[in-house]
Amino acid sequence: MPGRSSSPTWRPLTREDAQASADLLNAMEAVDGIGEHYTAEDTLTELVDPGADLERGSLAAFDGDAMIGYMKIRFKPAADEVHRVFLDGGVHPAHRRRGLGTRLVEAGVAAAKVLHELHHPGLRLAVDVHRPEHIAGLAELMRSRGFTPVRYFRRMEHPLGDVPPVDARIEPWSAATDEDFRRVRNEAFADTWGAAPMPADLWRNKIVNQTFRPEASFLVRDAAGVPVALLVTMSWDADTEATGIRDAHFMIVGTLREHRKQGIAGALLAHALRAAAEQGYDRASLVVDSASPSGASGVFERAGFVPKAPYIRWALEA
Repeated sequence: MPGRSSSPTWRPLTREDAQASADLLNAMEAVDGIGEHYTAEDTLTELVDPGADLERGSLAAFDGDAMIGYMKIRFKPAADEVHRVFLDGGVHPAHRRRGLGTRLVEAGVAAAKVLHELHHPGLRLAVDVHRPEHIAGLAELMRSRGFTPVRYFRRMEHPLGDVPPVDARIEPWSAATDEDFRRVRNEAFADTWGAAPMPADLWRNKIVNQTFRPEASFLVRDAAGVPVALLVTMSWDADTEATGIRDAHFMIVGTLREHRKQGIAGALLAHALRAAAEQGYDRASLVVDSASPSGASGVFERAGFVPKAPYIRWALEA
């Protein structure tokens, strides 16, 4: 465990901090119980995110060689009316209640303003923090820095067993259809709160990375062969090693607006659940926006998903 130095050292994050970041996040998980575990490869993916400007948009605190707190801003390359940047961060449990979180949040807001002026100076800025509701002290910290809750999300889970087959025109991901997946994702989420188009480099970083599971990711085509829906599955080896549960996380489930309410999403979910069960996953999970315009929560409940941990999106109009 890191010591209790009264004077941590501060500097921006670098790509060389992947292992230190993983160690910090896993120490936080041991107390916070979010259900997220990390390897250095996982955190390196976050550090090389095209939307991360580590020199201008990150700050980490160290006690010796151990990272004891951090913040990182992720800006959006494209935005419409409001540029929503994400502020991520945390403090080692042994160093909480000592002002580190306050300093990191304040530094994050300041960095968000700098990056906003560089990329979208003509738009409004909103700084978003997305965290589980149950983390001790988080609500007090957010409110003290002017953040208010603006959206509620919930993780949902589905235990996997025997799942019946589905009759639908569904195909798995391939390198040849990768661009179809990305295009459908961007079009399907065009009317989703806070979403922005994913350019190819961000798609490769956030989706087609070491956690992507192509054999459990699917595309639906209509009768004319046009892609109209997608489901992207991701799974974290660190979670499996820590919990013994192999989870198929449905990171993206989307249907083009004109094809909604036709049973496509239900068929796609059933197909993906069956595939995941056949591939040896123990559970499927996803996170749903409580106010999604597509009515996703009801679709997932009808597919057999059960609500679990709630998340809150905190925002500061800066």
